[in-house]
Amino acid sequence: MDEGAQQEREPLSSQSGRNEKGRRRRRAFGAALGLTAVGTILPGTGLFAAGRRKVGLTILALFVAAAGLAAYLVLAEQRTILHWVVRPGALVVISVVLSTVALAWVCVIVATYRSLRPRRLGRAQQAVGYGLVLVLAAGAVTPLAVGGRYALVQKSLVEKVFASPQSKSATRPVRASAADPWAGKDRVNVLLLGGDGGPDRMGIRTDTVIVASIDTKTGNTVLFSLPRNLQNIPFPAGSPLADVYPNGRFAGGPDSDPLEWMLNAVYLNVPRQHPGVLDSDNPGADATKLAASGAVGLTLDYYVLVNLKGFRQLVDALGGITVDVNTRVSIGGETDRNLPPAGWIEPGPNQHLNGAMALWFARGRFGSDDWQRMLRQRCAINAIVRQADPMRLLTRYEALARVTKDIVMTDIPQGVLPAFVDLSLKVKDANITSIAFTNEIINSGNPDYDLIHSRVQGALRASEEGRTSADIADSLEDACAWKGAPTGTPAPVPTTKPAPAKEPADKPAPANQPGTR
Repeated sequence: MDEGAQQEREPLSSQSGRNEKGRRRRRAFGAALGLTAVGTILPGTGLFAAGRRKVGLTILALFVAAAGLAAYLVLAEQRTILHWVVRPGALVVISVVLSTVALAWVCVIVATYRSLRPRRLGRAQQAVGYGLVLVLAAGAVTPLAVGGRYALVQKSLVEKVFASPQSKSATRPVRASAADPWAGKDRVNVLLLGGDGGPDRMGIRTDTVIVASIDTKTGNTVLFSLPRNLQNIPFPAGSPLADVYPNGRFAGGPDSDPLEWMLNAVYLNVPRQHPGVLDSDNPGADATKLAASGAVGLTLDYYVLVNLKGFRQLVDALGGITVDVNTRVSIGGETDRNLPPAGWIEPGPNQHLNGAMALWFARGRFGSDDWQRMLRQRCAINAIVRQADPMRLLTRYEALARVTKDIVMTDIPQGVLPAFVDLSLKVKDANITSIAFTNEIINSGNPDYDLIHSRVQGALRASEEGRTSADIADSLEDACAWKGAPTGTPAPVPTTKPAPAKEPADKPAPANQPGTR
């Protein structure tokens, strides 16, 4: 007997009752799905609706307390959060907490659905129900899982880049601690180095040498750019290098190669010439710190070395930088062999440069001199500082962390990182001025170091007073700003897509190209 005939013989009251039960079951299933979704957003509410009131209220109370604490930290304790993200121990705790919360949240979602669903479900309803549970669980877990992963990535970054308590340095402040991070000084002086080391190079040539002197109270910063070909450099009196070099100066005899006695050769040559004279994990960096210290007349606390090949990757990880280009900048080219560049970065305001173009902007030499190049390097640094906003850093974090671990070295201890975090927040909104010791100020082959020291002290006094004296230092924002179309050059059309060009080569290049000494 077929189903239709059976239904014809059943009383109408029985058919009506069965249909009513089906409708109630469908309504209950729909309600279970809806309450499960609500219970995902507000954990505990779904369990409460299912009759498990004590458990539901307990979970809801814990969720509200956790959400309130998170909101308070984000709104009122941002510095505390930033301190946590530079402390490896805190980062491990953050990762464990986020993983635990994610697991607990999934358990609550599953328990909510199982408590609310009708007992009898068709196969299609079962598939829909557990499909929704999977979607809700993924939505709840994903941000927590990403946060936990970021915490471990950040821990690895801090431990690999920044100095451990066991590291050795011949020049780092010995009294610096978490309680007194600046060792009792009002300024912290950091040496910024751009090196061209790589697998095809004999060693690192620090073609970019910038001293950043930062007021620890205001964040006002003065950048002193030293030419890579600075010679006859005095090492600080009483330092180990002042004792091993004749007259305490980095200088060779009359028949020596002058290229081997320039500032950019200190990093490589001092450890070669006097191995073991500096008790350090990185004697080349410490030697360069002492040389730059003698040049500017300041005690340098820390160094940060960036491999300039990796600078390209860093800018790409940031999504590019935007700069004002006031003069044509060459892409390649060899002046000595009269070979023209492969292309140009044309003048124009608000030019968005990718990593390869940003590297040429900072290092291109054809048709310009070292002094123009030094200014462009400072403008590139300024662009990175100004444009590294939190949202961009967050969305590109893993790429940035991966690049940073490969290209950055520093002797900044992990223990003073929270203080540097506070200082960086001040610097971002503070006044940044700069001095480039160009041939208009000094003769790099025979510099007047007394004059350099005098200019440095004058710029520091001006910075501390919150002023800029045009004859001492320039506002970096003003120096890097668009000046209008160069004379005789048609006004350019700003572009956000620089023309493709060959990237800087890894192999040794002629003396007028990036990556040379």
